[in-house]
Amino acid sequence: MTFLRWLIWGVAIASFGYYTMATYAAWRFFRQKRESAGEFAPAVSMLKPVRGLDPDTYENFASFCRQDYPNFEILFGVSDKVDPVIPVIQKIQQDFPEVPIRLLIGSEAVGTSSKVNKLCRLAREASYDLLVISDSDMRTRPDYLRAVVAPFRDPRVGVVTCPYLPIEARGLGSRLEAIGEAADFVAGVISSWFLEGVKFAMGSTMATTRQRLAEIGGFEALADCFVEDFELGFRIAKNGYRVEILPYPVGMAIPVQGIREYFVHQVRWMIATRHSRPLGYLGMVITHGLPWAVAAAVLAPSLDVATAFVATYLILRLTMAWMVGIRGLKDPLTRKDWWLLPIRDFFAFWIWLVALFSNRIEWRGREFYVRKGRLISIPAESTDH
Repeated sequence: MTFLRWLIWGVAIASFGYYTMATYAAWRFFRQKRESAGEFAPAVSMLKPVRGLDPDTYENFASFCRQDYPNFEILFGVSDKVDPVIPVIQKIQQDFPEVPIRLLIGSEAVGTSSKVNKLCRLAREASYDLLVISDSDMRTRPDYLRAVVAPFRDPRVGVVTCPYLPIEARGLGSRLEAIGEAADFVAGVISSWFLEGVKFAMGSTMATTRQRLAEIGGFEALADCFVEDFELGFRIAKNGYRVEILPYPVGMAIPVQGIREYFVHQVRWMIATRHSRPLGYLGMVITHGLPWAVAAAVLAPSLDVATAFVATYLILRLTMAWMVGIRGLKDPLTRKDWWLLPIRDFFAFWIWLVALFSNRIEWRGREFYVRKGRLISIPAESTDH
């Protein structure tokens, strides 16, 4: 019993150390001054693989058309001509005639990932060497391209990426996801930046050059990957180029979710983490301060010690959330829903455990197994068993 007590106390204290380190890392990260592009403004092809409708799809797409940038194009890729997103893209084309916008329908089935199949075609048909890719549910500001392009003045930069900023969370599950995104996921990314440098990209922004992409085999080499954004950054970093993460958050529209949808979505993300960064996934055990603080309190020899563990968790956890979500990202959702953090942390620990024993995911209406970081499609008739 003594050994178990000290083990749990040790993990609880380690989680407190993580919160402290992440708070300091966020303070350092958001103090950085964004590099100015100056006169550096190479032409940019923005690539948007899309499927179906996200919350506020029109406004998300329109934000990328309102760029204060001299020369850029936007390529949208969809799988088939009956996709409900097509009329929205056509409306965007009509409303922004000054922006070169192309809609490409259909793509060769290079691999299992429909998204990457579309990216293969979009990259081939892009007019320019600098490629900026972002997920369909992103929303940004007019200075976005100038911010993302600036680091490429340094030839050692191979990829530029940005943190997420959740917007418009409706429904309890959406609110839990939003506060977890700002106060947990982004905190983890910034901690990686602080400890070892970022060696991956995120779907909010994956900017690279055609040459760097070709050196890793193009998107074709990622066509079966579950987390193509991570792999893009990882493989380019492995070739000796730097991955630059900017203190420039990109908005992410979160769909309306109940608790069940939230749980399923988060398990999928956590399985992705386990397969892309297995050691990082195991290391996440110390980022779950709530269960360790509660367990340490239960095993404490006195009420004062028990109270100290729980109070320390609350103070350090809320301080980290404040530094990342409120001071750094300037996220109004974190400011409004900070009190949901312990509830979110309760779910997060169980999600982490479930993902440890599961390799089956549902993604965009299809089911897959994930094996060694690759997607393996489950035939429709097999999903009933």
